[in-house]
Formats: sequence, C-alpha cells, structure tokens
Amino acid sequence: MTLDQETRSQLLETLDRFVKERLIPAERAMAETGEMDQSILSEMRELGLYGISIPEEYGGLGLCLADEVEIAMCIGQAAPAFRSAFGTNVGIGSQAILIDGTDEQRRKYLPRLANGELVGSFCLTESSSGSDAGSLKATAKKDGDHYILNGTKRYITNAPTAGLFTVMARTDKTTTDGRGVSAFLVEADTPGVSVGKPEKKMGQQGAPVADVIFENCQIPAENLIGGKENVGFKTAMKVLDKGRIHISAVCTGLAGRILRDAVTYAKEREQFGEPIANFQLIQAMIADSETEIYAAKCMIRDVAKAKDRGENTKRRASCTKLFASEAVGRIADRAVQILGGAGYISEYGIEQLYRDARLFRIYEGTSQIQQLIIAKDVISSY
Repeated sequence: MTLDQETRSQLLETLDRFVKERLIPAERAMAETGEMDQSILSEMRELGLYGISIPEEYGGLGLCLADEVEIAMCIGQAAPAFRSAFGTNVGIGSQAILIDGTDEQRRKYLPRLANGELVGSFCLTESSSGSDAGSLKATAKKDGDHYILNGTKRYITNAPTAGLFTVMARTDKTTTDGRGVSAFLVEADTPGVSVGKPEKKMGQQGAPVADVIFENCQIPAENLIGGKENVGFKTAMKVLDKGRIHISAVCTGLAGRILRDAVTYAKEREQFGEPIANFQLIQAMIADSETEIYAAKCMIRDVAKAKDRGENTKRRASCTKLFASEAVGRIADRAVQILGGAGYISEYGIEQLYRDARLFRIYEGTSQIQQLIIAKDVISSY
C-alpha cells in the first residue's frame, strides 16, 4: 500500500513528535542501563511500528518500501537501539516468511509479528561464517516428520527477547556453500533452544545481542520455510537485499540528527569572540555532511521506488547501503570534531551516537562485501 501525501505527512509528523518527545529524552538512561523503557515498547506497538511492512491481511500496515524508508529515516533520528526493537519484525524477522513462506506459515506467525506480541530474530551468522555466510556449519537432519537442528549462531540481534527465530542450517552435507542451506522457523520455547548471555558492545546499548544455541532441537517439518530444502540461502539474500535499503534509511536519519546537534552546538559555542559556526573550516564540515545526507536520501528514495516496481535492486541496494553507512560514520566523526573536547564527553551525547553509528558498516553486509557485490555485478554487465 502506498500512502497518499496527506496521510504520509500526518504519520511522519506523529512519529517525529514521538522521536523528539519520547525517544531522544530516553537515550541517556538506555545507554547507561542497557535496558529499554517497556512503556516505549508498548507505544511502538500502539503506533503500529512492528507491522509497517507486513500486509494488512495479516494485521500490519502493509506499507510500500517507499513509505517504509521515510519512517525509518524519521525513527532513525533517535539512538539506533529504538529502531532495532521493532526493526527485526519489520525486516529480517518477517520478510523470509512473507517472501518465501507457505500460506500456513504466514497465517500462523505474521499477525503476531505485526502486533509486536512476537519478536522475530534472524539466525545466520556463526563464529566461523560471517561475511562468508554460505559456509555455515549448523545442520538440520530430516527425521520422519521432524528435522533435528544443531549449531550455534553468533551476534544475533534481539535474541534475548525473541519468540521466533528464522534459522539458516545446512540440510545437504555434501555442500560447503549456500546451495545446501535451508531456512527454518524455530519457536524460542522449543526444547534444546538456549540463548547466551547478552554481549557487552561498543554501542547500541538497549539492542541486545547474544548467541543462540540449538542442541538436538526437533523442528516440525512444516516449519521449513516454503516447504523446500536447500533454498534458504537464496531466501536470506532476498531478505538482506530489502533490509539494506531500510538500514540505509536508518543511517541517514541518524546522520541528520547528528548534523543538527552539531550545528546547534556550533551556533552557541563561541571562540575568538564569535560563534564557531561563523568559521569557514567548520562550515566546510557542515556543508560536506549536508551534501552526503542529501545524496543518501536521493539514493534511498530511488532504490525504494525501484524495489516497489519489482525491479532487480541488488546492485543499487548495495550501493546505497555502502554509501549511507560510510557517510554516517564520516558525519559522526565530523560532529565530534566540531564539538571538540565536548564531543568526547558523554554529557553532550555525540560520543554515544558516534559509537552507535560504527556498527552500520558491519551488519547486514560489511562495506567490503557491498563493494564486492557491486563490482561483480558491474563487471558481469559489460
């Protein structure tokens, strides 16, 4: 569904107030405790944020990607952990089911993901398979009307709060790449499923990350996504293609917030008898940052519309994620420089956002993986 301009504007105005009145004021406490205010999670559910990408027939808002990225840029103004709370339901926690799941799988899980009753989590990465995700070692062996799942997944976002895991596991042991991988839906209370201790991270406190261990878990055969073996890696790549566009929007929303905070400080901070915003070298950093934000927004909106039209956006999604994630890192670094010593002090908040931004160049495909995807696709097209 594509929102009309008036409805979209009203929704974004509501979310902008929510960000500025509820989320940003709660950042400091969340960063210090690592815990998110439960009342904020409840408000996110009431706003429908958990189901923005899930079709209306399953209880979601069913928004097109062009509308979804506008929401992501708006919510992205706050610390990224807030977006992560519902982001897995919007993206990697629901899209595998929506894209390749059976009708029964969609009916069973999507309504509960859409209303936030169920938190989804995506289990692909392992200790020895990150960027080379196709080499994963987790296995799923068919045993009658079940599969026996074994393996450990690493750095899994929202693992401690998840009720449903989308798990990639090898069903064809004769393979060593993605061709022998299948995707399964595993409920968190399945016997043999355990979650490790949440990791201490550089940034994004409030977005828990932990190992997920599967020990002789009996998974009903009907929980094989799409009912087909050995196509799970393709499913994962479809999910990540869309997810990279969404993450790019989050990066750009955060970049805009960081620049706004830096400019506000520069207009108030005086040196040599005048605001530092008057200094040309400060202005150069501001101009470069605004230019990169504008370029990222253009890329995001262009590729989102192309995705909605059903076009192949693999290359463009990687271009956008590479540019937006690198740009927010540069903009955060400039902001620290503009604030000077204050930028290094937690009281001013920029150092927290600087640390939060660093992860964007790693997850949903590192910058180097995006470069390889882009280059190989370009080379093959000539």
